[in-house]
Amino acid sequence: MIDVSLLRENPSKIIELLQRKDASFDAHLFLALDKEVRELRTMVESLRHTKNELAQQGKTGVTQELRARSTQIGKELKEKESRLHDIEKEYKNLLLRCPNIPYEDLPKGGKESNLVVREYGVKPSFDFPINNHVELGQKLGWFDFEAAARMTGSNFVLYKGEAVKLMYSLIMFMLKHNEKYGYSFVLPPYLVNEKSLENASNFPKFREQVYEMPADNLFLIPTAEVNLANMYRDTTFQSDQLPLRMTAWTSCFRREAGTYGAAERGLIRIHQFEKVELYTYCQPEESNKELEMMIACAESLLQKLGLHYRVSLLAAQDCSFPSAKTFDIEVWMPGQNAYYEVSSCSNCTDFQSRRGGMRYRKFAGDKSHFVHTLNGSALALPRLIVALMETYQQPDGSIKIPEVLKGYGFY
Repeated sequence: MIDVSLLRENPSKIIELLQRKDASFDAHLFLALDKEVRELRTMVESLRHTKNELAQQGKTGVTQELRARSTQIGKELKEKESRLHDIEKEYKNLLLRCPNIPYEDLPKGGKESNLVVREYGVKPSFDFPINNHVELGQKLGWFDFEAAARMTGSNFVLYKGEAVKLMYSLIMFMLKHNEKYGYSFVLPPYLVNEKSLENASNFPKFREQVYEMPADNLFLIPTAEVNLANMYRDTTFQSDQLPLRMTAWTSCFRREAGTYGAAERGLIRIHQFEKVELYTYCQPEESNKELEMMIACAESLLQKLGLHYRVSLLAAQDCSFPSAKTFDIEVWMPGQNAYYEVSSCSNCTDFQSRRGGMRYRKFAGDKSHFVHTLNGSALALPRLIVALMETYQQPDGSIKIPEVLKGYGFY
């Protein structure tokens, strides 16, 4: 959640920034409710204080005037408490639906305003007719979408044979690479409770996108970011413990109902996918530097794999809900004739730490401050596999495996 004091101190500026991010969010109502909640709390405290004073006076004798005054105060207090309860509920709902304040230097607008800041390599050229990954996978027997649909449903995949070898080789390659950048290994559970999703900023806004286990009041993780954002919930770090960097490989589960198009068949957009996540806790003054390092870590993976990609600074409307600044890394897929995101690296500033109570002290006895958190993918596996298959396809339909992946026991 945002630091509401910023909105109180400079409402016109913060409202303008919030509306850059999400024009549908009623920041004016949020500000008005914030003011009303504070005023009502003051009134309620004053009435409670008066009621207590009257009760003390009553111990020496109850007069008709005192009884009437006490009845009047009790009635007013009940009305104000009821109003405060209703307003606080509405206020909390808006607070949890308020996006993070975007950096001022982000481009205005939506996806069309994203700014490409650099490219690596060149688009591969072929002297033979190329296939997309679905056609390649069918000929090689790497995927079975029909079997997955029978046992589960549409937009799931069953990997077979060489595809599984490629998947596990990539995972080992990425984890070892991320470790060299200072990210320590974490293997979290795939089920989390509601509070974890709220702290990570998925709930309440994106509740319909998450798979729920209602009998147990648990949910399948949409990303390991949820777990890593909750590992140190209600923790106060010492400054020498930061930055704290972690990497986790998990399956991710997303409903994403109604978002599939004809151009996104195969592995482009599926309900369950593998992803290696990066996550960092740090002091606020370090977060922009940590974002640069996170992006460099993810880029290095693509460079070692010899894939063409570009890095884009996202416009305010295209940034994720908890992010103040995001860079997308989009890899070129020859068979799709398009770029697709394989990593999204975000600085969430203190948005998640305010929800989860993650703080730090610069020195013993110092006032605690909220940490900054960052997250990114390094990398999302299905789309990476698409890029590798389509980039390294051979005239006979086989796939040339990059040398960097040989040495993990599968090739």
